[in-house]
Order: sequence, then C-alpha cells, then structure tokens
Amino acid sequence: MIRLELTSMLRRPRTWVTIAMLNALPLVVAILLAVTDLGPRPGTGPPFLSAVLTDGTLFPLAALGIVLPLFLPVAVAVIAGDAIAGEAQAGTLRYLLISPVGRTRLLVAKLASTIAFVLLAVLVVAVAAYVEGRVLLGSADPSGSVTSVSGSTLSQTEMIQRTVVALGYVTVMMLGVAAIALFFSTVTESGVSAALGTVAILIGSTVLLGLDAADVLQPYLPTRYWLAFVDLFRDPIRWDGVLRGLASQGAYLVVFLGAAWANFTTKDVNT
Repeated sequence: MIRLELTSMLRRPRTWVTIAMLNALPLVVAILLAVTDLGPRPGTGPPFLSAVLTDGTLFPLAALGIVLPLFLPVAVAVIAGDAIAGEAQAGTLRYLLISPVGRTRLLVAKLASTIAFVLLAVLVVAVAAYVEGRVLLGSADPSGSVTSVSGSTLSQTEMIQRTVVALGYVTVMMLGVAAIALFFSTVTESGVSAALGTVAILIGSTVLLGLDAADVLQPYLPTRYWLAFVDLFRDPIRWDGVLRGLASQGAYLVVFLGAAWANFTTKDVNT
C-alpha cells in the first residue's frame, strides 16, 4: 500500500508542478542578485548576507528562508489536505476501504506519501538553489570555506554537516504542517477545505507572533521556530531555538496524527 501511494505521488503531475513553483521564486532572487548591485558587498553589512551574495554555497539556505514562511507550508497543506479528503471527494475512498486495506494502514500509507513529498520538495529546493547559487553567484573561497552568521569561517565539512541538519530540521517543521492538514483531511470531504483550514491556522499563528499581548502563547505556536535553522550557522551553534522547535513540532505531530487516526478509524464513510 505504501509503495502504491509513493508511486502514485511521484507519477502525479501536480507533485512536480508544485515543486517547480517552489523553485521559481528562489531562481528569480538568484538572478536579481547576480545582475544587480543590491545588498552589501564583502566587508559591509551583515556578514552572512554579504557572504550569500558572493558565495553560491550558501544560497540553499537563503532559498529555504524564502519558501519556508509561505510557499512551502502551503504546498504541504495542499498535498496532505488532499490525502483522505481527495479520495472522498472523488468517490474512491469507500472502495479503498471495501478492499482488504485497514483504515490505519491506509492512513499510514497516506502519511508516508506526504512525508516523501516533504523530503523531496526540501531536497529539490536545496539542490536547485545550490546549482543556481554556484552558477549565478560563484564561490568566494576555492577551499570551500564560508562565512557563518556570526562572521567566523566555517570549513566545507562543517558547512555540509550543518546544511544536512538544517534540511532535516526544515523537514520536521513541515511535517507538523502535514499532520495538521492530514487531520483536517479526515474531517472534511474537500481537499481544498482541508488545505484552507491548515493555512488559516498558520496565518493565525503568524499574526499572533506579532502581537505583544500574545507573548504567553508564542512559544507554543506552530510557526514560532520555523526559521531557527539559521542558528545552526552561528558560531557556536545556538541550540535553544532548534531544540524547542523540534519539541514543538513533535507535540503537534503526536496530537494531530493521533486525532486524525482517532477520527478516521471511527468515521462513517458513505462516499
């Protein structure tokens, strides 16, 4: 069942169109940075920003920062929101459940497909941005050393290790979004409604982060620690935000996946 869902996800044109759209804005930004004089030059302005402008090795991080606040979570919400609700809307959910496939097994297969999409999207964005950065922005140091957020120098090995951890961190952040969307997908029979419900929660979270009156709630909001992966490129690494982000998304995963399972396994499916 999992293999079937993964194959279906990879063969679906929507998957690749969505990923292509995710890569469009970082590409435009890279082109603009390459052909204009916008931004600080080496030795001026924030060290990390000036380093991005002269070293394409860092552009994958800039690309993640561009798509993470809006485009990537919306894409994940659409894919995960359509997982169960899309089958119900198309009238195929009932037939899937009539076959010898348990509801838990079907939900796990849909979750695995969504996780695969998140991993694929994050990796493609990072790889495409690396190629774009190297081609359009070049490399400042032949040895592969880059400037950290703190202004110190990171070796090529350190950069690779921290980038891998950052990609894993961003993936976990998006899995929290997927869990929320999957829950809504079991509640409604419209994939669009499930995606919109998820996006509404994320927008509400973002708005509350900007309100001083909501400071008590802010540590628990789903979008609070999304950009904490930048702390991985400080010297030394600031782990507080990263660990809190992982704990927060872990809680969202447990709560919403548990709610999705409880609702779906007891739901009366008529379509």
